[in-house]
Amino acid sequence: MEHLNHGILLGGFLIVVSILAGMFSSRLGAPLLLVFLGLGMLAGEDGPGGIAFGDFQVTYLVGSVALAIVLFDGALRTPRQAFRLALKPALVLATVGVAITASIIGALAWFTLDLPPVGSFLVGAVVASTDAAAVFLLLNMRGTELNKRVTATLEVESGINDPMAVFLTVACVEYLLQPAAEPGLRLAIFFAIQMLGGAAIGIAGGFALVWLVNRAELAGGLYPVLCAAFAITVFAAAQSVEASGFLAVYLAGLVLGNKRHRAQATILRFHDGLAWIAQIVMFLMLGLLVTPSKLVANIGPALAIGVVLILVARPLAVFACLAPARFDWREKAFIAWVGLRGAVPIFLASIPVLAGVTGGMTYFNVAFVAVIASLVVQGWTVGPAARFLGLALPPQTEQIGRSEIDLPLVADRDAASWRVAERSPALDKTFANLPLPRRARIIAVIREGAIMNRQELDRLLPDDQIIALVPPEHTMTLDKLFAPRPVRRKNVDDGGEFEFPGSLRLDALCLAYGLPFDPFEAEVTLADYLAGKLGPDAVEGDRVRMGPVELVAREIVKGRATRVGLELEAPDERLPVLRALQRLRRRLFGAR
Repeated sequence: MEHLNHGILLGGFLIVVSILAGMFSSRLGAPLLLVFLGLGMLAGEDGPGGIAFGDFQVTYLVGSVALAIVLFDGALRTPRQAFRLALKPALVLATVGVAITASIIGALAWFTLDLPPVGSFLVGAVVASTDAAAVFLLLNMRGTELNKRVTATLEVESGINDPMAVFLTVACVEYLLQPAAEPGLRLAIFFAIQMLGGAAIGIAGGFALVWLVNRAELAGGLYPVLCAAFAITVFAAAQSVEASGFLAVYLAGLVLGNKRHRAQATILRFHDGLAWIAQIVMFLMLGLLVTPSKLVANIGPALAIGVVLILVARPLAVFACLAPARFDWREKAFIAWVGLRGAVPIFLASIPVLAGVTGGMTYFNVAFVAVIASLVVQGWTVGPAARFLGLALPPQTEQIGRSEIDLPLVADRDAASWRVAERSPALDKTFANLPLPRRARIIAVIREGAIMNRQELDRLLPDDQIIALVPPEHTMTLDKLFAPRPVRRKNVDDGGEFEFPGSLRLDALCLAYGLPFDPFEAEVTLADYLAGKLGPDAVEGDRVRMGPVELVAREIVKGRATRVGLELEAPDERLPVLRALQRLRRRLFGAR
């Protein structure tokens, strides 16, 4: 009993220290997952904590559930439009891209490690997939806004690439255990069950969860608990029939997050905290599991694999898979750089250890070093890489703590409250002339604890509390109206030097700036011109070259550009990466 109490004390203490250490590390730009992993190592066998922990089975079990929770939370926050926008490129990266990465790393492992060909390919399979926990956390914590197509592709890829990595890993393990067997057809069936079975169970489970949440009469605090338990059930159900539990739980969260249901705000807040706990526990346990002194034996080949994974394998896979997609070279370079590795490769490396493959710890140690290299090199440089490539967009509206108010599901509008911030655009207008979206209505204004008479109200003041009814698709419009205006950041490409409404005619813009244009397009508006060039899947930050300038979609509403930026500066003068190359050329060869 005393040992159990000590274990509880130690577990709680490590979580508290992890959270506090994360506060300080974020100021240095250090990846939080790396901090959690490092604290686990310090508490482990070779660290000051001296805890001897080597139970791979418990780690695999707890870590799998934790990763399922992280995937479910990430999917809850993924809009349907973003998923649809990114599905095709993400699916290619999650299948073909994983196979290409595994092949390149497998070839390197064959030269650097004392392993058979299949065992070498197993090393590649283990480290080939990106990690959802690392990608979701680092993309959302860096404070750098990116093109939505790029962000969505990275997030969706990390959410759906596990089945391919699991398939390749299991196939290699089975061959190493039974080299005389011919498992070709059986493995093909296994892969189909992983992908199709995981998708079917996840989608069906998501709709079942929506139905259950909307019909169960529960205490408000039980709805998020119900969702968490149901998500784990979906994950376990898929795993029990050899389908992909990770794909299933991701799709279940995606369905729930994009359907109207009860207690939506409560569920999101609860799962945000739950996902944080899951990540902390998962990486602390992985840190405890590893013994740093045992990494030395393969440290050279492992570091070589980590470097090639970051600089060669991932970039080649990304550029090959996204060649037909609508990404420019800068976006492909960024997607290649943010191929973050995290818990998933370490879990996959546990499979050969649990299966009893000869030299199983080699796979685990190599995967662990590759993850550390990825978190240190890539995780530390997500923001700088975006700015270096000229991909950072202007900061989005600062979030001001919108509070959701539950209404009956039959209502076609949501209710929420906002606090009017300093520098809010709403302060520039009279109350009667506020630019509210269609069918949005302010139902109360609270000032210093008193409800104001709206008929006698002239203007809003900072710290006024607004309660409004608004259609779900216009909620973010009110976020921008009541939040402070974004402050321009240094070294951020703000989408053009000048800004124009999407309703402006093309000929008026071109005549004003002396730009060439097709006479047949003279009366076309900027919104129509960009729609013709970009198609229905345009996102903020998309660019269209027009002679010596570029038009930039600054704001997209229902697939159309409502605000358009004009970039006069030449790309080779605008992009930090090209400016740096130009400075280097001048230093080496003179000012020519």
